[in-house]
Amino acid sequence: MTRVADRFTNGFDAEVVRAWIADDPDQQTATSLEHILAEAEAEDAAAVADLEDRFSGPLVFGTAGLRGEIAAGPNRMNRAVVIRAAAGLAAFLAETVGEGFRVVIGCDARYKSAEFAADTAAVVTAAGGVAIQLPEQLPTPLLAFALSHLEADAGVMVTASHNPPADNGYKVYLGKRPLQAIGSEADAEAGAGAQIVSPADALIAEKIAAVESVASAPRAESGWEHLDESIVEDYLSRIDDLGVRAEADLSIVLTSLHGVGAGVAEAALTRTGFTNLHPVASQQAPDPEFPTVSFPNPEEAGALDESYALAREIGAELIIANDPDADRFSAAIPDASAAVGYRQLTGDEVGLLLGEDAATRLAAGTHHATGTEAPVFANSIVSSRGLAAAAASHGFTAVNTLTGFKWISRVAGLVFGYEEALGYCVDPAAVRDKDGISTAVTFASLASRLKSEGSSIEAELDRIRNRDGYFATAPLSFRLDDVSLIATAMAKLRENPPATLAGSPVVEVHDLSAGYEGLPPTDGILLLSESNSRVIVRPSGTEPKLKCYLEVVADPSELQAAADADARAAASAGVRLSTTSASASLKPALKERLNSISTELKTFFGL
Repeated sequence: MTRVADRFTNGFDAEVVRAWIADDPDQQTATSLEHILAEAEAEDAAAVADLEDRFSGPLVFGTAGLRGEIAAGPNRMNRAVVIRAAAGLAAFLAETVGEGFRVVIGCDARYKSAEFAADTAAVVTAAGGVAIQLPEQLPTPLLAFALSHLEADAGVMVTASHNPPADNGYKVYLGKRPLQAIGSEADAEAGAGAQIVSPADALIAEKIAAVESVASAPRAESGWEHLDESIVEDYLSRIDDLGVRAEADLSIVLTSLHGVGAGVAEAALTRTGFTNLHPVASQQAPDPEFPTVSFPNPEEAGALDESYALAREIGAELIIANDPDADRFSAAIPDASAAVGYRQLTGDEVGLLLGEDAATRLAAGTHHATGTEAPVFANSIVSSRGLAAAAASHGFTAVNTLTGFKWISRVAGLVFGYEEALGYCVDPAAVRDKDGISTAVTFASLASRLKSEGSSIEAELDRIRNRDGYFATAPLSFRLDDVSLIATAMAKLRENPPATLAGSPVVEVHDLSAGYEGLPPTDGILLLSESNSRVIVRPSGTEPKLKCYLEVVADPSELQAAADADARAAASAGVRLSTTSASASLKPALKERLNSISTELKTFFGL
């Protein structure tokens, strides 16, 4: 069979486009490509440039699987690309596991998600595998759970998570058997149920590249399994077994940001005792247009505006937000000083709170993982160093990993892991990935326990900081249409890094591409100042962004000194302080340091 080319080799080539159109199983994308080709052949420069981009090469398959804009052509997400990817994955599994390999397949509610999932099932079945399809429109963590729960050999989740509406993606997870075939038993144990890493990504990519055409990849018309809702019940039962419960009535506002997590999140919270739930009605039903938000990501400005409005209306004590595929979690708490009446906690604050809670319960013997030999806490290197300090205070070990849960979930003995981008793993034995649903239940339980004790989330943060120090963090991102600017910025940073951070001399510069403290090489630069301020700069792995992670630190003595200074000033003025929070006293100074570093980096990069 003639190979259908997936790129131009010498500029615009109409015959390559025609061959791709003829091989495209989707009439919609084939027709759109025909129209663009007609314009290009009429010497429309914009159409030629468009095709040159679409045929610059195939959408790259890596440790994040596939992710891109839904459109026609090899450098886009479409049925032709997905069928080739599924055929490559099936060939890899047939070679490593043999006939009868088992693949669990799930999808969110984005455009084409259901079609991509069905195509994957059809390819796997025709290749001699057993395809097991989840009910449509379920969260990503449920796919990760099903992979381990059913002891499958691979999992595919069709989702673009929190990307813009025009995008879709294809996440791949592996079970134990294929990992045993390509690596050590230790690697297989560590990686079973997690997203792929090297060398699996490269081996699968090789098989994808060997697929000559869509027509050459057989697809069955039927024969795959369709799981019923009992898989959701199994997942909810596992969350129930974590032992976290409501300990006080708590009014909670919930949003799924037009994603697929609403029903599962509400069910998980209700069965663990949280009944005072108030969904944001306009955002609860899945909608691939994400009409009420600019970006369907709880991290983005404005994403929680409708949650704040409802929370003010009912006087909510907690806001819980999941991203569209519900693998991320965010929380906001009442704050009278905030213009909207609520303060969204940073990813690092949530990670610290959950880590402290897990460590406390482990020490008390009430954590579900109690008895785990040498329990370990983990966070990505770009996350705060606060978790390590909290774990050490309880006598536990914490480690850094590369960015991404494909690395965090592989840590031996893991009991809790997180990354600052709102990803948390509270039950790694069942879900080897970030899980916004089980995290929502665990965090709500923490908030309710603190309420029952006469405390609060803010007071708990203050208590931890008084003990371990205040690790204040802030993100800085540059979204760039011209992605070549990202490489240019990284080169500039390597050649001539800043000499100071907020006035403190930079005393260490580490190029993470050479490895760092035992971690595998990755594209990034770490700067550390004399005052213990830290900056890590890296390109995003999923978006056209240059990301900077800023952290400044104050030790407990600085906190107390700031609180004492505030108290003296208040006494001198004859007023009474409304708060005795040491961290609140120091917060403005730390925020000023973070702002100063942010300004310096903006000037340095000139972006």
